[in-house]
Amino acid sequence: MLTFLGFAMVSTFMYLIMSKRLSALIALIIIPIIFALIGGFAAQIGPMMLEGISKLAPTGVMLMFAILYFAIMIDSGLFDPPVRLILKLVKGDPLKVAVGTVALALIVSLDGDGSTTYMICVGAMLPLYSRLKMSPTIMAGLIIMAGGIMNMTPWGGPTARAASALHVDPSDVFVPMIPGMIVGAIVLFGVAYLYGLRERKRLGVLQLPEGKITQNEISVSQFPEARRPKLILINAVLTIVLMATLIAGLLPMPVLFMIAFSIAMIINYPCLQQQKDRISAHAGNVLAVVGLIFAAGIFTGILSGTGMVDAMSKSLLAVIPDALGPHLAVITALVSMPFTFFMSNDAFYYGILPVLNQAASGYGISAVEMARASIVGQPVHLLSPLVPSTYLLIGLAKIEFGDLQRFTLKWAILVCMAILAAALVLGVFPLFGS
Repeated sequence: MLTFLGFAMVSTFMYLIMSKRLSALIALIIIPIIFALIGGFAAQIGPMMLEGISKLAPTGVMLMFAILYFAIMIDSGLFDPPVRLILKLVKGDPLKVAVGTVALALIVSLDGDGSTTYMICVGAMLPLYSRLKMSPTIMAGLIIMAGGIMNMTPWGGPTARAASALHVDPSDVFVPMIPGMIVGAIVLFGVAYLYGLRERKRLGVLQLPEGKITQNEISVSQFPEARRPKLILINAVLTIVLMATLIAGLLPMPVLFMIAFSIAMIINYPCLQQQKDRISAHAGNVLAVVGLIFAAGIFTGILSGTGMVDAMSKSLLAVIPDALGPHLAVITALVSMPFTFFMSNDAFYYGILPVLNQAASGYGISAVEMARASIVGQPVHLLSPLVPSTYLLIGLAKIEFGDLQRFTLKWAILVCMAILAAALVLGVFPLFGS
């Protein structure tokens, strides 16, 4: 009975969000409550929901302050100098333009917001691509793959979803994946070099006037009044210290981002009204992400508290060949590519991953290792027609969705496989369970 209810609940949830009949936020709250009532768990619903929410509270706090921190850094102009430098260095060389596109996208996508990344990167690079007659499809493909790599940061979304679904610390998921992300970025630079070389041979190097390449007013900040050019060095030091302490695990990640956010706000916007304005400018993005995490607490709390996830995992174990069981971490990494392509991140991380994790636990594979494996497929995920921000990218770049997928998909898979190989070599998750 519990097995049937569990699979029915997950299927209903996935159907409703993928068919756009309910938002993920509402479905995560309503669907598990309905199925818990059907299963006769009315008396235990409240405690199960509260337990799930309490376990995800640190993740919600971390996301809130991480999003606000990077928003302040972008608003203040921290990333303006590297953007201007990249645009100045690439000049009229298609090879440098392609490599510079990747560098720019990796920097800008640090904030975890795909839409912002696309608007900034396309706005900065498309005039160069048009002037040099380079293919805008190459530009869009490089940008979206860079975004896929940086989407693995805890404030990017998937890592927080995986951590919240399996009740593990996002920093424990993210920090060991950093070397794999670096390997993925190196592979992406290689792809950019390959296509940049082809475009250079096809088009040659065009000598552009200096004024056409970079201008002092170029900024990634969308709020001119919020720029603080005199504080760039201080903000850079603060961000470097934050990243170093995050990797070192000096304090819990939520605490680190709360402290860094507070310091950044005092330094850049000491006036109370300015602080209110900055928070208000980004409140919508914060609410959308954090609300989803707390709603997920209800879903995972009921899924675990009712025993549905245990029953589902036992049925899954019954159909998985014994020879494949110890490889569930690698299998999860591989299936994360097609699964997150054909379904939303919410459906995969809250519907599929908990079941895979419970099955993997029987082979000695930990929840945090499964969470790490589950985010490997993100560079492919962003090419899914289910990702709204991708439509913004193709609209800005003035290309067709099919052209973007044809160019990018094979290289996105290559980047994912490079991340997977690096993770296995470094022991981030095991090739063989016990």
